[in-house]
Amino acid sequence: MPKKYTNCAGLAGLLAALVIVPHFLKYHHQDFLIFLTINVLVVSSYRLVTLTGEWSLIHAVMMGVGAYASTLLTKSAGLSFWISLPLAGCVAGAVAAILCFPLFRMTQFYFLIGSFAAGEAIRLCWIHFIQPFGGTGGISGIPFPELGNIDFLEPVPYFYLVLVIVTLCLVLLYRIEKSRIGLTLRAVHWKAPLAESVGVDTWKYRSLAFIIGSAFVGIAGSLKVHYLGTVTPNQYGIGFMVFILIWVIVGGYATFYGAIIGVVVLSILDESFRGFEELRPAIYGLILIASILFLPSGLESVPERIRGWVSNRAAARNGPGIQG
Repeated sequence: MPKKYTNCAGLAGLLAALVIVPHFLKYHHQDFLIFLTINVLVVSSYRLVTLTGEWSLIHAVMMGVGAYASTLLTKSAGLSFWISLPLAGCVAGAVAAILCFPLFRMTQFYFLIGSFAAGEAIRLCWIHFIQPFGGTGGISGIPFPELGNIDFLEPVPYFYLVLVIVTLCLVLLYRIEKSRIGLTLRAVHWKAPLAESVGVDTWKYRSLAFIIGSAFVGIAGSLKVHYLGTVTPNQYGIGFMVFILIWVIVGGYATFYGAIIGVVVLSILDESFRGFEELRPAIYGLILIASILFLPSGLESVPERIRGWVSNRAAARNGPGIQG
């Protein structure tokens, strides 16, 4: 069977399993599955930004921009969730577009620090402007989605909603990466001077990746707050951003699925250490160090390493016989 059809069959099987599994989980595990699915969209959208070689510290804040936008649109403006969801992505993308002008005058380390400063400036606005952002206490009483007689207060229906939306977003992100735009983003990363010499506007493509990634993470923020029912500035601070970085680095960012593997594996591991909150930073630090030392290409490189090991073992066994 061709590899293309094998991959499609595997994805179909995975989606079928995700549809069935929630019915056999406890309530708090269903909650975990919802947040894990949302975080898959978070890391996938962040990986698009990293395709240009720029690592930012503002992605968590851009998720908060989408969350606050969706909250204000539904609670203050009275719009439906189904309208506020795409608008949250548009607002996050618009904020990113404005930030492109100062941020992309910098590169590498300076861009990293500049993105952190811009993110903290946005968070300070949420903290100090009680109207309309609610200050440090945030905003509560965010309405749940409504669709016929479906009760989205229950985790299983909401998980199905999240699964459908995240799957659609992942398909779009995958198509973008495999398109001419995605190839150009990679060229900007590895051969920026060469790309500029043939007429590629590197500033435009870096900005485009940043805007698209922010728009998708804004949608993730909307999905999160409409399940939690509350939003606060602390939910989108540097602590959450560090987790995003670790998920992507440990999973790997050379392939589309690398970051997804990272967030799934580490989130499950994190769930197994529930009750040991004091040890979480140390555990994540050890995992990051071990990954950099022994798996510099991330968890996504494990299958290839296993195939190489098996091939070498087979070659070692067959070598003497061939020589004889």
